[in-house]
Amino acid sequence: MIARTPATRSDAPLLGDLMPWSVAPLRLGRRWVLAPDRRTLRARWDALVRADGAGREELFGATRARTTHTSVAALPGQRTGTGRLARESGPCPEPVRVTHGPFDEQWLIPDHRLIDAARPELWRVADDSHQLFAVEPGHVPQAAGPPVLVSALLPDGRSPAGRPGRIRPLHRRPGGREPNLAPGLLPLLSERYGHEVAAADVLAWAVAAAEGTPAGAVVPLPAGPEVWAAGVELGRRMTSVQVRGARGGERPRLPGGRRPYVRSAVPAWPSELRYDAQEEALHLGEGRVSPVPAAAWDFHVGGARVLQTWFERRTAPGEPGTLEAIRPAAWPQEWTSDLLELITVLALLAGLQAGREELRDGERITRAELAEAGVLPVPDAARRPASVLDHQEEGPEGQFALL
Repeated sequence: MIARTPATRSDAPLLGDLMPWSVAPLRLGRRWVLAPDRRTLRARWDALVRADGAGREELFGATRARTTHTSVAALPGQRTGTGRLARESGPCPEPVRVTHGPFDEQWLIPDHRLIDAARPELWRVADDSHQLFAVEPGHVPQAAGPPVLVSALLPDGRSPAGRPGRIRPLHRRPGGREPNLAPGLLPLLSERYGHEVAAADVLAWAVAAAEGTPAGAVVPLPAGPEVWAAGVELGRRMTSVQVRGARGGERPRLPGGRRPYVRSAVPAWPSELRYDAQEEALHLGEGRVSPVPAAAWDFHVGGARVLQTWFERRTAPGEPGTLEAIRPAAWPQEWTSDLLELITVLALLAGLQAGREELRDGERITRAELAEAGVLPVPDAARRPASVLDHQEEGPEGQFALL
Protein backbone atom coordinates (compact mmCIF):
# COMPACT_ATOMS: atom_id res chain seq x y z
CA MET A 1 0.00 0.00 0.00
CA ILE A 2 1.45 3.34 -1.05
CA ALA A 3 1.56 5.89 1.74
CA ARG A 4 0.04 9.31 1.38
CA THR A 5 2.76 11.89 0.95
CA PRO A 6 2.67 15.68 0.71
CA ALA A 7 4.45 16.27 -2.61
CA THR A 8 6.24 19.22 -4.14
CA ARG A 9 6.39 19.93 -7.86
CA SER A 10 9.81 18.23 -8.05
CA ASP A 11 8.30 15.06 -6.55
CA ALA A 12 5.58 14.78 -9.18
CA PRO A 13 5.99 12.78 -12.39
CA LEU A 14 6.34 14.39 -15.78
CA LEU A 15 3.77 13.83 -18.49
CA GLY A 16 6.59 11.98 -20.24
CA ASP A 17 6.65 9.49 -17.35
CA LEU A 18 2.93 8.83 -17.60
CA MET A 19 2.61 8.94 -21.43
CA PRO A 20 6.07 7.75 -22.41
CA TRP A 21 5.87 7.50 -26.19
CA SER A 22 6.23 10.90 -27.80
CA VAL A 23 6.97 12.17 -31.28
CA ALA A 24 8.77 15.31 -32.36
CA PRO A 25 6.76 18.01 -34.18
CA LEU A 26 6.18 17.85 -37.89
CA ARG A 27 8.77 19.71 -39.94
CA LEU A 28 7.06 20.83 -43.13
CA GLY A 29 10.09 22.35 -44.83
CA ARG A 30 7.87 24.61 -46.94
CA ARG A 31 4.94 26.67 -45.75
CA TRP A 32 2.90 26.55 -48.96
CA VAL A 33 1.72 22.98 -48.24
CA LEU A 34 -0.42 24.32 -45.35
CA ALA A 35 -3.31 26.78 -45.67
CA PRO A 36 -6.52 27.81 -43.89
CA ASP A 37 -8.64 26.62 -46.84
CA ARG A 38 -8.54 23.76 -49.34
CA ARG A 39 -9.07 25.84 -52.48
CA THR A 40 -5.80 27.65 -51.88
CA LEU A 41 -3.91 24.38 -51.58
CA ARG A 42 -5.37 23.07 -54.83
CA ALA A 43 -4.46 26.31 -56.61
CA ARG A 44 -0.89 26.08 -55.33
CA TRP A 45 -0.60 22.45 -56.41
CA ASP A 46 -1.92 23.27 -59.88
CA ALA A 47 0.63 26.06 -60.23
CA LEU A 48 3.38 23.66 -59.22
CA VAL A 49 2.52 20.88 -61.66
CA ARG A 50 2.07 23.38 -64.52
CA ALA A 51 5.67 24.49 -64.07
CA ASP A 52 8.47 22.54 -65.73
CA GLY A 53 12.08 21.75 -64.92
CA ALA A 54 13.95 24.38 -62.96
CA GLY A 55 10.79 26.44 -62.55
CA ARG A 56 9.05 23.59 -60.73
CA GLU A 57 12.06 23.03 -58.48
CA GLU A 58 12.18 26.73 -57.60
CA LEU A 59 8.47 26.89 -56.81
CA PHE A 60 8.70 23.70 -54.78
CA GLY A 61 11.40 25.08 -52.46
CA ALA A 62 14.02 22.34 -52.30
CA THR A 63 15.72 21.46 -49.02
CA ARG A 64 18.28 18.84 -48.03
CA ALA A 65 15.40 16.50 -47.13
CA ARG A 66 13.19 17.05 -50.19
CA THR A 67 13.59 17.99 -53.84
CA THR A 68 11.33 17.25 -56.79
CA HIS A 69 13.48 14.18 -57.44
CA THR A 70 13.17 12.70 -53.92
CA SER A 71 11.60 9.24 -53.80
CA VAL A 72 9.68 8.43 -50.61
CA ALA A 73 6.86 6.17 -49.40
CA ALA A 74 3.29 7.41 -49.12
CA LEU A 75 2.09 8.52 -45.72
CA PRO A 76 0.14 5.79 -43.91
CA GLY A 77 -3.55 5.93 -44.74
CA GLN A 78 -3.09 8.42 -47.59
CA ARG A 79 -3.65 7.80 -51.30
CA THR A 80 -0.96 9.97 -52.84
CA GLY A 81 1.61 9.47 -55.55
CA THR A 82 5.00 7.99 -54.77
CA GLY A 83 6.70 8.72 -58.09
CA ARG A 84 9.14 11.56 -58.28
CA LEU A 85 7.45 14.94 -58.04
CA ALA A 86 9.38 16.17 -61.08
CA ARG A 87 7.15 13.89 -63.18
CA GLU A 88 3.87 14.57 -61.33
CA SER A 89 0.97 15.83 -63.44
CA GLY A 90 -2.08 14.59 -61.53
CA PRO A 91 -4.62 16.46 -59.41
CA CYS A 92 -3.91 17.72 -55.90
CA PRO A 93 -4.16 15.05 -53.21
CA GLU A 94 -7.20 15.57 -51.01
CA PRO A 95 -6.16 17.98 -48.22
CA VAL A 96 -6.65 16.87 -44.62
CA ARG A 97 -7.54 18.93 -41.57
CA VAL A 98 -4.73 19.34 -39.03
CA THR A 99 -4.04 21.45 -35.95
CA HIS A 100 -1.39 24.06 -36.70
CA GLY A 101 -0.05 25.21 -33.36
CA PRO A 102 -2.52 25.86 -30.53
CA PHE A 103 -6.17 25.85 -31.62
CA ASP A 104 -5.57 26.79 -35.28
CA GLU A 105 -7.27 24.23 -37.54
CA GLN A 106 -5.89 24.40 -41.07
CA TRP A 107 -5.54 22.16 -44.15
CA LEU A 108 -2.47 20.22 -45.26
CA ILE A 109 -1.60 18.43 -48.49
CA PRO A 110 -0.78 14.97 -47.05
CA ASP A 111 1.86 14.11 -49.64
CA HIS A 112 5.08 12.73 -48.19
CA ARG A 113 7.04 14.12 -51.12
CA LEU A 114 6.21 17.65 -49.96
CA ILE A 115 7.01 17.37 -46.25
CA ASP A 116 10.54 17.18 -44.84
CA ALA A 117 9.59 15.27 -41.68
CA ALA A 118 5.95 14.17 -41.63
CA ARG A 119 6.34 11.67 -38.74
CA PRO A 120 4.70 8.62 -40.39
CA GLU A 121 4.42 6.92 -36.99
CA LEU A 122 1.77 9.50 -36.07
CA TRP A 123 -0.23 9.03 -39.27
CA ARG A 124 -0.08 5.27 -38.67
CA VAL A 125 -1.97 5.49 -35.37
CA ALA A 126 -4.38 8.31 -36.28
CA ASP A 127 -8.02 7.33 -36.61
CA ASP A 128 -11.37 9.12 -36.70
CA SER A 129 -13.05 7.47 -33.75
CA HIS A 130 -10.61 6.87 -30.88
CA GLN A 131 -7.28 8.65 -31.08
CA LEU A 132 -6.50 11.86 -29.24
CA PHE A 133 -3.17 13.66 -29.21
CA ALA A 134 -1.74 15.39 -26.16
CA VAL A 135 0.54 18.25 -27.17
CA GLU A 136 3.14 19.92 -25.00
CA PRO A 137 3.84 23.30 -26.64
CA GLY A 138 7.43 24.46 -26.53
CA HIS A 139 8.12 25.88 -23.07
CA VAL A 140 8.45 29.65 -22.74
CA PRO A 141 9.55 30.83 -19.26
CA GLN A 142 6.93 32.88 -17.41
CA ALA A 143 4.49 32.56 -20.31
CA ALA A 144 0.81 32.10 -19.55
CA GLY A 145 -1.29 29.38 -21.08
CA PRO A 146 -2.09 25.69 -20.67
CA PRO A 147 0.95 23.37 -20.62
CA VAL A 148 -0.97 20.45 -22.16
CA LEU A 149 -3.33 20.76 -25.11
CA VAL A 150 -5.50 18.11 -26.78
CA SER A 151 -6.34 17.60 -30.44
CA ALA A 152 -8.50 15.06 -32.23
CA LEU A 153 -6.82 16.16 -35.47
CA LEU A 154 -3.22 15.35 -36.26
CA PRO A 155 -1.24 18.22 -34.67
CA ASP A 156 1.97 19.73 -35.99
CA GLY A 157 3.18 20.10 -32.39
CA ARG A 158 4.62 23.60 -32.56
CA SER A 159 4.03 26.69 -30.47
CA PRO A 160 2.83 29.97 -32.06
CA ALA A 161 6.45 31.11 -32.21
CA GLY A 162 7.50 27.85 -33.87
CA ARG A 163 9.12 26.34 -30.79
CA PRO A 164 9.15 22.55 -30.95
CA GLY A 165 7.08 20.69 -28.40
CA ARG A 166 6.16 17.01 -28.09
CA ILE A 167 3.19 15.06 -29.41
CA ARG A 168 1.90 12.16 -27.30
CA PRO A 169 -0.82 9.94 -28.82
CA LEU A 170 -3.26 8.54 -26.29
CA HIS A 171 -3.09 5.11 -27.98
CA ARG A 172 -0.12 3.30 -29.47
CA ARG A 173 -2.22 1.49 -32.09
CA PRO A 174 -5.24 2.42 -34.26
CA GLY A 175 -8.70 1.68 -32.96
CA GLY A 176 -7.99 2.78 -29.40
CA ARG A 177 -5.75 -0.19 -28.70
CA GLU A 178 -2.80 -0.25 -26.28
CA PRO A 179 -2.81 2.95 -24.24
CA ASN A 180 0.31 5.07 -24.36
CA LEU A 181 0.77 4.89 -20.60
CA ALA A 182 3.51 3.65 -18.32
CA PRO A 183 3.01 -0.10 -17.75
CA GLY A 184 1.31 -0.69 -14.42
CA LEU A 185 -0.05 2.85 -14.09
CA LEU A 186 -3.72 2.04 -14.73
CA PRO A 187 -3.87 -0.90 -12.26
CA LEU A 188 -2.14 1.23 -9.62
CA LEU A 189 -4.53 4.17 -10.02
CA SER A 190 -7.56 1.89 -10.20
CA GLU A 191 -6.60 0.29 -6.89
CA ARG A 192 -5.81 3.66 -5.33
CA TYR A 193 -9.08 5.34 -6.29
CA GLY A 194 -11.35 2.34 -5.83
CA HIS A 195 -12.68 2.10 -9.39
CA GLU A 196 -11.42 1.30 -12.86
CA VAL A 197 -9.34 4.11 -14.35
CA ALA A 198 -9.21 4.40 -18.15
CA ALA A 199 -6.49 5.85 -20.33
CA ALA A 200 -8.74 8.80 -21.26
CA ASP A 201 -9.08 9.59 -17.53
CA VAL A 202 -5.32 9.98 -17.21
CA LEU A 203 -5.23 12.33 -20.18
CA ALA A 204 -8.16 14.33 -18.78
CA TRP A 205 -6.41 14.67 -15.42
CA ALA A 206 -3.21 15.83 -17.14
CA VAL A 207 -5.10 18.47 -19.14
CA ALA A 208 -6.67 19.82 -15.95
CA ALA A 209 -3.77 19.54 -13.51
CA ALA A 210 -0.48 19.80 -15.40
CA GLU A 211 1.98 22.59 -14.69
CA GLY A 212 4.60 23.78 -17.17
CA THR A 213 8.31 23.56 -16.38
CA PRO A 214 11.50 23.74 -18.51
CA ALA A 215 11.76 19.95 -18.20
CA GLY A 216 8.24 19.44 -19.52
CA ALA A 217 4.72 19.33 -18.15
CA VAL A 218 4.58 18.12 -14.53
CA VAL A 219 1.48 16.08 -13.66
CA PRO A 220 0.86 15.75 -9.90
CA LEU A 221 -1.24 12.70 -9.06
CA PRO A 222 -3.60 13.12 -6.08
CA ALA A 223 -3.61 10.67 -3.22
CA GLY A 224 -7.39 10.50 -2.84
CA PRO A 225 -10.29 9.71 -5.18
CA GLU A 226 -12.27 12.90 -4.56
CA VAL A 227 -9.66 15.25 -6.04
CA TRP A 228 -8.99 12.79 -8.84
CA ALA A 229 -12.69 12.66 -9.77
CA ALA A 230 -12.97 16.45 -9.77
CA GLY A 231 -9.87 16.81 -11.95
CA VAL A 232 -10.96 14.16 -14.43
CA GLU A 233 -14.36 15.80 -14.81
CA LEU A 234 -12.76 19.22 -15.37
CA GLY A 235 -10.27 17.73 -17.83
CA ARG A 236 -13.05 16.04 -19.78
CA ARG A 237 -14.84 19.35 -20.15
CA MET A 238 -11.63 21.09 -21.24
CA THR A 239 -10.91 18.29 -23.72
CA SER A 240 -14.43 18.38 -25.13
CA VAL A 241 -14.08 22.10 -25.83
CA GLN A 242 -10.71 21.66 -27.53
CA VAL A 243 -11.72 18.80 -29.83
CA ARG A 244 -14.81 20.75 -30.99
CA GLY A 245 -17.38 18.00 -31.27
CA ALA A 246 -15.07 15.20 -32.37
CA ARG A 247 -15.47 11.69 -30.90
CA GLY A 248 -19.25 12.01 -30.60
CA GLY A 249 -19.29 15.22 -28.56
CA GLU A 250 -21.13 18.47 -29.16
CA ARG A 251 -19.53 21.47 -30.76
CA PRO A 252 -18.75 24.16 -28.17
CA ARG A 253 -21.34 26.86 -27.59
CA LEU A 254 -21.50 29.83 -25.27
CA PRO A 255 -24.73 30.62 -23.41
CA GLY A 256 -27.38 32.61 -25.23
CA GLY A 257 -26.57 36.31 -25.23
CA ARG A 258 -22.83 35.62 -25.00
CA ARG A 259 -22.38 34.01 -28.40
CA PRO A 260 -20.22 36.03 -30.81
CA TYR A 261 -21.84 37.29 -34.01
CA VAL A 262 -20.69 39.33 -36.99
CA ARG A 263 -22.08 42.83 -36.44
CA SER A 264 -20.30 44.43 -39.42
CA ALA A 265 -19.13 42.42 -42.41
CA VAL A 266 -15.44 41.58 -42.65
CA PRO A 267 -13.87 43.46 -45.60
CA ALA A 268 -12.17 41.72 -48.52
CA TRP A 269 -8.83 41.92 -46.74
CA PRO A 270 -8.87 43.37 -43.21
CA SER A 271 -5.74 45.38 -42.54
CA GLU A 272 -5.62 45.03 -38.77
CA LEU A 273 -7.06 43.25 -35.76
CA ARG A 274 -7.88 45.20 -32.63
CA TYR A 275 -9.97 44.69 -29.52
CA ASP A 276 -12.32 47.15 -27.83
CA ALA A 277 -12.62 46.02 -24.23
CA GLN A 278 -15.44 48.44 -23.39
CA GLU A 279 -17.64 47.16 -26.24
CA GLU A 280 -16.29 43.59 -26.05
CA ALA A 281 -15.79 43.86 -29.80
CA LEU A 282 -13.16 42.41 -32.08
CA HIS A 283 -12.47 44.61 -35.11
CA LEU A 284 -11.09 43.11 -38.32
CA GLY A 285 -10.47 46.30 -40.26
CA GLU A 286 -14.00 47.66 -40.74
CA GLY A 287 -15.52 44.33 -39.72
CA ARG A 288 -16.76 43.82 -36.18
CA VAL A 289 -17.50 40.72 -34.11
CA SER A 290 -19.12 40.85 -30.66
CA PRO A 291 -19.51 39.98 -27.90
CA VAL A 292 -15.93 38.77 -27.48
CA PRO A 293 -15.03 38.24 -23.81
CA ALA A 294 -11.78 39.83 -22.69
CA ALA A 295 -10.63 36.41 -21.52
CA ALA A 296 -10.82 35.12 -25.11
CA TRP A 297 -8.84 38.09 -26.43
CA ASP A 298 -6.25 37.72 -23.66
CA PHE A 299 -5.83 33.95 -24.10
CA HIS A 300 -2.13 33.21 -24.61
CA VAL A 301 -0.16 30.05 -25.35
CA GLY A 302 3.62 30.01 -25.51
CA GLY A 303 3.85 33.74 -25.00
CA ALA A 304 1.62 34.58 -27.99
CA ARG A 305 -1.94 35.86 -28.12
CA VAL A 306 -3.90 33.10 -29.86
CA LEU A 307 -6.37 35.32 -31.75
CA GLN A 308 -3.64 37.66 -32.98
CA THR A 309 -1.56 34.76 -34.25
CA TRP A 310 -4.59 33.24 -35.97
CA PHE A 311 -5.29 36.51 -37.78
CA GLU A 312 -1.68 37.12 -38.83
CA ARG A 313 -1.40 33.66 -40.36
CA ARG A 314 -4.32 34.47 -42.65
CA THR A 315 -3.39 38.00 -43.67
CA ALA A 316 0.40 37.87 -44.06
CA PRO A 317 1.14 38.08 -47.81
CA GLY A 318 3.55 35.56 -49.23
CA GLU A 319 6.61 36.62 -51.18
CA PRO A 320 5.60 37.51 -54.75
CA GLY A 321 6.29 34.77 -57.24
CA THR A 322 6.11 31.98 -54.66
CA LEU A 323 3.40 29.41 -54.09
CA GLU A 324 2.81 30.87 -50.67
CA ALA A 325 1.69 34.10 -52.33
CA ILE A 326 -1.29 32.24 -53.83
CA ARG A 327 -4.25 32.89 -51.55
CA PRO A 328 -7.96 33.72 -51.82
CA ALA A 329 -8.96 36.87 -53.68
CA ALA A 330 -11.07 37.92 -50.68
CA TRP A 331 -11.58 36.87 -47.08
CA PRO A 332 -13.58 33.59 -47.24
CA GLN A 333 -16.80 33.22 -45.27
CA GLU A 334 -15.49 29.96 -43.78
CA TRP A 335 -12.66 31.87 -42.10
CA THR A 336 -15.22 34.01 -40.30
CA SER A 337 -17.03 30.88 -39.14
CA ASP A 338 -13.72 29.46 -37.93
CA LEU A 339 -13.05 32.69 -36.04
CA LEU A 340 -16.41 32.60 -34.26
CA GLU A 341 -15.76 29.04 -33.16
CA LEU A 342 -12.22 29.87 -32.00
CA ILE A 343 -13.54 32.76 -29.89
CA THR A 344 -16.04 30.35 -28.35
CA VAL A 345 -13.33 27.77 -27.60
CA LEU A 346 -11.04 30.30 -25.95
CA ALA A 347 -13.84 31.88 -23.90
CA LEU A 348 -15.00 28.50 -22.60
CA LEU A 349 -11.48 27.36 -21.77
CA ALA A 350 -10.74 30.61 -19.96
CA GLY A 351 -13.84 30.07 -17.87
CA LEU A 352 -12.67 26.59 -16.91
CA GLN A 353 -9.16 27.67 -15.89
CA ALA A 354 -10.20 28.70 -12.38
CA GLY A 355 -11.10 25.12 -11.54
CA ARG A 356 -7.49 24.06 -12.02
CA GLU A 357 -6.42 25.91 -8.88
CA GLU A 358 -8.54 23.63 -6.69
CA LEU A 359 -6.53 20.60 -7.83
CA ARG A 360 -3.13 21.80 -6.70
CA ASP A 361 -3.40 21.34 -2.93
CA GLY A 362 -3.40 18.13 -0.93
CA GLU A 363 -1.40 14.96 -0.73
CA ARG A 364 0.15 13.42 -3.80
CA ILE A 365 1.59 10.22 -5.16
CA THR A 366 5.29 10.93 -5.60
CA ARG A 367 7.80 9.69 -8.14
CA ALA A 368 9.43 7.63 -5.40
CA GLU A 369 6.13 5.92 -4.69
CA LEU A 370 5.61 5.21 -8.38
CA ALA A 371 9.07 3.66 -8.48
CA GLU A 372 8.27 1.54 -5.43
CA ALA A 373 5.16 0.26 -7.22
CA GLY A 374 7.22 -0.63 -10.32
CA VAL A 375 5.64 2.01 -12.57
CA LEU A 376 8.90 3.96 -12.84
CA PRO A 377 11.31 3.83 -14.50
CA VAL A 378 9.42 3.29 -17.74
CA PRO A 379 10.78 0.45 -19.92
CA ASP A 380 12.57 1.64 -23.05
CA ALA A 381 10.13 -0.28 -25.24
CA ALA A 382 7.25 1.88 -23.97
CA ARG A 383 9.04 4.98 -25.27
CA ARG A 384 9.24 3.58 -28.80
CA PRO A 385 6.35 3.28 -31.30
CA ALA A 386 4.51 -0.03 -31.48
CA SER A 387 4.88 -2.25 -34.53
CA VAL A 388 1.71 -1.68 -36.57
CA LEU A 389 1.06 -4.35 -39.24
CA ASP A 390 -2.58 -3.69 -40.02
CA HIS A 391 -2.19 -2.85 -43.70
CA GLN A 392 0.27 -2.50 -46.55
CA GLU A 393 1.73 0.89 -47.24
CA GLU A 394 2.90 2.08 -50.62
CA GLY A 395 6.64 2.65 -50.81
CA PRO A 396 8.67 4.76 -53.25
CA GLU A 397 7.80 4.45 -56.93
CA GLY A 398 4.67 2.42 -56.23
CA GLN A 399 6.30 -0.49 -54.41
CA PHE A 400 4.79 -1.80 -51.19
CA ALA A 401 6.61 -1.07 -47.94
CA LEU A 402 7.05 -3.85 -45.39
CA LEU A 403 6.56 -2.61 -41.84
